[in-house]
Amino acid sequence: MSIPFSCGNDTAAATATCPATPLPQLSKPGGGGGGGATASCPDYFRYIHDDLRPWRGVGITREAVERGRKHAYFRLVVVSGRAYVETYRRSYQTRDVFTQWGVVQLLRRYAGRLPDLDIMFACDDPGQVRAADFSAAPAEAPPVFRYCKDKTTVDIVFPDWSFWGWPEVNIGPWPQMLEEVQRENERVRWPEREPFAFWKGNPSVARIRGDLMKCNPSNGQDWNARLFSQNWNHAIRNGFRDSSIPKQCLHRYKIYIEGEAWSVSEKYILACDSPVLFVTTPFQDMLSRALVAGEHYWPINRTHMCESIKLAVDWGNRHPATAQLIGEQGSRFVREQMSMDYVYDYMLHLLTEYGKLLRYKPTVPEKAVEICTTSMACPAKARHRECMDESVEKFVAGFGPCTLPPPFNAEEAMEIADREEKVLRSVEEMEKENSNS
Repeated sequence: MSIPFSCGNDTAAATATCPATPLPQLSKPGGGGGGGATASCPDYFRYIHDDLRPWRGVGITREAVERGRKHAYFRLVVVSGRAYVETYRRSYQTRDVFTQWGVVQLLRRYAGRLPDLDIMFACDDPGQVRAADFSAAPAEAPPVFRYCKDKTTVDIVFPDWSFWGWPEVNIGPWPQMLEEVQRENERVRWPEREPFAFWKGNPSVARIRGDLMKCNPSNGQDWNARLFSQNWNHAIRNGFRDSSIPKQCLHRYKIYIEGEAWSVSEKYILACDSPVLFVTTPFQDMLSRALVAGEHYWPINRTHMCESIKLAVDWGNRHPATAQLIGEQGSRFVREQMSMDYVYDYMLHLLTEYGKLLRYKPTVPEKAVEICTTSMACPAKARHRECMDESVEKFVAGFGPCTLPPPFNAEEAMEIADREEKVLRSVEEMEKENSNS
């Protein structure tokens, strides 16, 4: 069912409010609305169970949620299908705005399907809720949503804001970016690309990125890397002419490296049809923990990156068919398994499972304001408005999401860890042989 969306004239747009009538519900909450069995979600959806494990069997109390306030940038409450936000502090740029916009679009797409919710959301990078602080009583940990975590934290992983656009750096919504990258992939095929590893980003945000920059050619030593510093102030002044993501698919290999934590660049780097040289990282986001070493990327040792990059590029240039296959498999994964359909299904399943754990009925905070498509998009200007117009959900889905698979059992979890370790060990052995030759 199509959903009308209009802002009217400039005066109406500046004062847009949310409609009094709720969107029509075409499918029942918690059930499949398509009239038949739906396909199983990708395996990475199973990490939803892992993220919520601390509260399984006990539930989430209002007190536990309140403990998350010191970490949160905003509180998001859903009551009877309407969303409300209480802002505690502003995030960097518009991370908070486009995260909230994503939830509003989920409410349009799957109208009537979300349960009542009460969420504390953090918009900074590294996980903050340490598991060790709640080892005696895991359910007392505050359930804080954020974009990534590591093995020592129990933050709940949520899709990052850039799926709906990052206007400050001229990045559009994910589907449009995928289309643009795919056109460049077809324009410059993999064998025709420069036979080096490419990275462009801000090296000042993390020490490891500064170390990566040392892998540029110097003093007669070529590590097969071509690395460029991204100056966003300069990029803004020149209209982002030298910062186009699709135009960065001109090398046979792309490097992914963390920033302060995970990096938004990950999905765009993977989309290039070039093998990704993935610098090993402790950080886990929705995408990275779905990737398989040796299938979707080539692991790079973070303790000796230059040597590891050189070996990977040399090996790939000697085995072009296999290298090209890794690049294609990684790109196919983000195009198909990380499509916006699956992003919304992931959000729906995560929030539904979270809602089941709440041991109280959420209520609208006194200082909260209602948010909806019109109240957010109509007052927006320039590139912010463009990103919202391009990512607005135009239909209420008359079908259900994919089917959430069960948690990993102990044997499956061990198989995943063993598979990862086997690939890392194989690459390490190749590096040792290369250093001794």
